[in-house]
Amino acid sequence: MIDGFDDKGERSGGKAVPQHEIDAQATREKMARLRELRLAQQGANGSAARPATSGKRTGGAKKGTRKSAEKTVSLSAWLTTQQKEGRRN
Repeated sequence: MIDGFDDKGERSGGKAVPQHEIDAQATREKMARLRELRLAQQGANGSAARPATSGKRTGGAKKGTRKSAEKTVSLSAWLTTQQKEGRRN
């Protein structure tokens, strides 16, 4: 490996696989194995009915914020208040 090529690489006529591809494949295999283990564990615990979420919302009803729980003010009323307080819009 003095010249930078490994024995299985381009010198022997084979196609060299970059290290990042090898690492990515190992990561994919590990994730698949862990997914299988998680699904098997969920099936054993009986919690397989609830799908796993990634923490992202896909739409639907949103949770209300604290401000929406309070009395909402119309835009025209808010603008009038701002003008009365001397703010320029």
